[in-house]
Amino acid sequence: MSTDWFTVSSSNVDAVKYENETVYVRFNNGTIYIYKGVPEQEFENLKNASSVGSYLHRNFKNVYPYERIE
Repeated sequence: MSTDWFTVSSSNVDAVKYENETVYVRFNNGTIYIYKGVPEQEFENLKNASSVGSYLHRNFKNVYPYERIE
């Protein structure tokens, strides 16, 4: 488990981090969303996806509860 931000190569997502089954996603426009109850392996899949934005949309939205925090 890490509390460090991982910069990702994405046209929409700047960086991601994982903490206590919560995934933090910082977008290029500065907004941050959290996704709750996410298994660590799912975070690893997101972090290493060839398209982070597409993976996020396909596997996180409407799957895990999320909210904008910043």
